[in-house]
Amino acid sequence: MTLEATVVRNTGSQYWLSPLPEWNPIPAVLKGKVRLKGSTATNPVAVGDRVRYEVEGVPSESNPAAIIEILDRKNYVIRKSTNLSRQSHIIAANVDEAFIIVSLYFPEIKLPFLDRILVTCEVYGVPVSIVLNKVDMYRAEAPEELNCFTEIYRKAGYRVIETSASTEEGIEELKAATAGKVCLFCGDSGVGKSSLVHCVDPELHPKVGRISDAHLQGKHTTSYYEIFSASNGAFIIDSPGLRGFGLVDLEKEEISKYFPEMLKASADCRFTPCTHTHEPGCAVKAAVESGEISAERYNSYLGMLEDDQKFRQ
Repeated sequence: MTLEATVVRNTGSQYWLSPLPEWNPIPAVLKGKVRLKGSTATNPVAVGDRVRYEVEGVPSESNPAAIIEILDRKNYVIRKSTNLSRQSHIIAANVDEAFIIVSLYFPEIKLPFLDRILVTCEVYGVPVSIVLNKVDMYRAEAPEELNCFTEIYRKAGYRVIETSASTEEGIEELKAATAGKVCLFCGDSGVGKSSLVHCVDPELHPKVGRISDAHLQGKHTTSYYEIFSASNGAFIIDSPGLRGFGLVDLEKEEISKYFPEMLKASADCRFTPCTHTHEPGCAVKAAVESGEISAERYNSYLGMLEDDQKFRQ
């Protein structure tokens, strides 16, 4: 019997499938012929993938279903892989919206890292919002930095949801934003992804990590990709913490098109194409000088024009 379902868990050696929006996970394995079928990714099957599978009898861990085909993706989030024998790693597929969880400190945010995720979502057609967690701490200790961050990204056109997993500030807004969607929660280790999943639905208990005192960085807790079925109808993909994010299949000449504020300003550049680095009459550079485009975002763009090797995890 051949059926279709969504991959809701990937442990590396085994998968779990469920026919979303129905929540009835069953174990599955890959048939050898689809394991590396035309893929340059380290993981040819990603959480969120729609697949066809075969099963005889009642599926169980001793009688898993067999994945025989990966169906076309509507979108996906991908980054350069640490495994140099292959080129990329797919974080999640068929995502209705990505929520990038960040913190200003503990761990400290790296804006080029955030901007690379935003560009990747723009490239592959994934709607994206930014969730700034731990805002109760920043309002008390770093209000100017808080306002600066939100102004940079709201001016660039992104929704910024201010949350606190400890005080539950912004949680209702996050619940409303995720309701009924397949959502990806991603970000650096220690920013509170798993805690926010628990806030969206207190019945869900992803692993929660702590911060390394030595380097003020998060420690990896989630070790594999998994979808959680939340009470608001959301299916939340909780991903392992990311500490690097390399761009995939993006020519340098294209990068500025995926900065929404730069794309808008570039319509007034004197020359086409324009790299927005040295050309006279560049409207993007003028917008940076006037403050319409943030210097931080522009510097991230310049960094992306450089060799991508230094941004490998």
